[in-house]
Amino acid sequence: MPLFQLFLVAVIQGVTEFLPVSSSGHLILLPALSGLQDQGPVIDVAVHVGTLGAVVIYFWSDVKAGIAGLPRALSGKLDTEDARLAMGLIIATIPVIVIGFLLHVSGLNEAMRSIKVIGWTMLIFGLVLYWADQRGGTNKTISDWGIGDALRMGLWQAVALIPGTSRSGITITAGRNLGYAREDAARIAMLMSIPTIAASGVLLGLDVATSTNAGLARDGAIAAGFAFVSALLALSLMMRLLKSVSFTPYVIYRVILGVILLTVAYS
Repeated sequence: MPLFQLFLVAVIQGVTEFLPVSSSGHLILLPALSGLQDQGPVIDVAVHVGTLGAVVIYFWSDVKAGIAGLPRALSGKLDTEDARLAMGLIIATIPVIVIGFLLHVSGLNEAMRSIKVIGWTMLIFGLVLYWADQRGGTNKTISDWGIGDALRMGLWQAVALIPGTSRSGITITAGRNLGYAREDAARIAMLMSIPTIAASGVLLGLDVATSTNAGLARDGAIAAGFAFVSALLALSLMMRLLKSVSFTPYVIYRVILGVILLTVAYS
């Protein structure tokens, strides 16, 4: 695959994975609107690995806390904040794994990869994000995150299996709706992405494990590197902006893109 296309795919994935604008939607739109060949599942796995590395590095202190709390969480002892964080991430990941697997084996995930679907989800869930962000409270922080909220956010996260919804966008929407402050809602959403991206990467990886050749492996490594850098920069920028800026700029972008896509789809 040409280096420019690898760079383009990796940057789109890296930037949009953590911004509430849908990485999967943009990756589907790239070949559909540009005429470029589809990057294929190997590159999809690679850029997911790159973004996974970025979020782990950026939130390393939280990741380390979750790992430390995992033994107590698995033994049912939720008497520490670390254990509650670990259990919350486990609970929040279950819905997306179960529903994602069912969509994968049924083929429905491929049926939803259309400009029309992405247009509607961009528009609708952009407006839902605006609604939740404007009315959401700020009384909760990540230390208040328990099993109940984890399950609710996990169910919302599963909706992001519809292309164009945005995994980060829908989980941030859920967090704001539950009363978490913007930074804390985004922080929880990013931490939830770690097991989710890892699970999707494993699922995709199993599909391509026997078909990867040396050329594809090299392209994948390059794409993963580009995705890692772009994701780290985008994540850092968003978390800093949330100290003074709402999610409205992302909503405006989603609404404009959704209207354009629907115009194209129905014309």
